[in-house]
Formats: sequence, structure tokens, C-alpha cells
Amino acid sequence: MAVQDVPETLDDSTLIGRSLSDPESFAALFDRHADEIHRYAARRLGAELADDVAGEVFLVAFRRRARYDRSWPDARPWLYGIATKVVAQHRRAERRRTAAMAKVSVERPGTFDDRSADRVTAERLQPRLAKALTGLSAGERDLLLLVAWADLTYEEAAHALGVPVGTVRSRLHRLRAKVRRALGGIDPFGEAEERQHG
Repeated sequence: MAVQDVPETLDDSTLIGRSLSDPESFAALFDRHADEIHRYAARRLGAELADDVAGEVFLVAFRRRARYDRSWPDARPWLYGIATKVVAQHRRAERRRTAAMAKVSVERPGTFDDRSADRVTAERLQPRLAKALTGLSAGERDLLLLVAWADLTYEEAAHALGVPVGTVRSRLHRLRAKVRRALGGIDPFGEAEERQHG
């Protein structure tokens, strides 16, 4: 069966189940989620490693598809869980990149649009935020970035990391406080993020 023959209405769980007897249909899962996983990998490790990481994630997913929890119709949390583990294998590169971001100068001339209040504030916070991220443990950073960058809900992040949702809530509460302290009381995630996932 060709990828174009796989109905778009099939949820990820059904698609993965179908791929057990028709491995080529797994390509439709790749088509649905590869760009998102690639963007996440690029943000975590840089563009130069994103292709490798995304490829590795889908290779692992393909090999483990028989163990997929079919009660989850959306495979994103599962794929992000795999991505988090693959990223951990490339953690040294991530640490170097984050440390470099912390040293980046924020003095940059630009147009009026470039000097908007939000942009100036974000640019000034970037080195401090990057430094705060380097101060987190690998597990804390994984959780924070799954929620902040991958935009997973608390429940999806819990599923991706294999921990109870209550653990995610308490860890994120402590993490937000830790990052706020590192930024001198500024909350880069804002109340909107808290309401969205809370």
C-alpha cells in the first residue's frame, strides 16, 4: 500500500497498528510528524544535528511500533519521548550551544521594528535565560522544553517522560520558580502558559 493510499482520517494509533502488517504505511506517520520533531531537535541541538536526530527518532519509533500504547490516538507524546532520549545522547553539543547562547552579545543595531519593546526585552533576557537553562539538570531541561518549545500539555509531557502528571505539575512549578530567580523575578513563560497547561 502506498503512503497516498493511507486515509488521512486514520489516527496515529490506528496507523501504527496498520504498519505492523504493512510496514510501508508507517511512512504516513513520518509525513505527519517529521517536521515538528525536526524543529524540536533543531531548537535543542542546532540545525546541523536536527536531520540526524529526527531520522533516529523515527527509526527507533519504527522498531518499537509493536510496543506502542494504542490507547493514545496521537503519537506526538510518544515521539517526543523518543526524541528526548535521542537528544540526551547528543547532550554535549546542546550544552556547548546553550553556553554559547549565554555569551552572545545583545547589543545589536537594527530598524525600528527590531527595537520594539518585546524584542529588546527578549534579546536582553536570552543570555540570562540560556545561562539559567544550563543550570538545570538534564531532566529539568527536558521537561521545561517539552512544555515550552514542543507545546505539550502536562498530560502529554508526563506520557512522553513516563512520569505521573502530578510529578510534571510539581516539577514545573519548581522549575518556573528557579528560572524566575535566575532572571531576577521575570517569568519568561508568563501566566498564559500556566493557564494553558494548568
